[in-house]
Amino acid sequence: MPMYTYAFLNTPTSAIELPSGIVSALELVTCDRLSALIEPELSFETLQDHDAQLVQAVLTHDRVIRELFEQTALLPLRFGTRFLSTEGLLAHLQTHSQEYLEKLARVTGKAEYTLKLIPLVLEIEATLPTEAQGREYFLAKKRRFQSQYEQQQQQTAEWQSLVQAIAQIYPGPVLGEAQDGSQRVYLLVSAQEGPQLYEHLQTWQIHCPHWELTLSEALPPYHFV
Repeated sequence: MPMYTYAFLNTPTSAIELPSGIVSALELVTCDRLSALIEPELSFETLQDHDAQLVQAVLTHDRVIRELFEQTALLPLRFGTRFLSTEGLLAHLQTHSQEYLEKLARVTGKAEYTLKLIPLVLEIEATLPTEAQGREYFLAKKRRFQSQYEQQQQQTAEWQSLVQAIAQIYPGPVLGEAQDGSQRVYLLVSAQEGPQLYEHLQTWQIHCPHWELTLSEALPPYHFV
């Protein structure tokens, strides 16, 4: 039966509390220093036939990873990750052992934070003066276009400058895809640096007046595996 897999982690040297899974209890499959958190009795194909169950499974998958992350470093896997058999999973762990152990060493004691930048609404007159005609109308329209362009250029410059500033403090940030004009940066930050991150946020906001900056809570290292 396929092994539904949530995450890879260092083989625990002391007892850890395994969260409840989507439909059943979870287990660890161990290959020397590396382990995988699995749900052996889950029929993933059955979930796909029911939208409500599938949505709940997605939420549970994330909950399991977050609860385990509170106890130990891990490499979270995408929802729906499965291996055909226990033997196949063990072979995968053995083949990629060194790679995964190095990644685990990198993220141990650290958390991922999502820095989101939301572009502020440009303060530009939405409509042209109704009394403007001919050349006046054309000039008013040109001024509005120029103002929009200049503010967009300022936003772009602030975004590029921010990325450079972040990289100097937190090496290797991951840039997300722009969504509706918003930008995202994923940071890997140690527990000791967490409080200081919010101080940096205030400074970054001052230097990005054309954006609204928000910072997520500490998350598992989704974008650093």
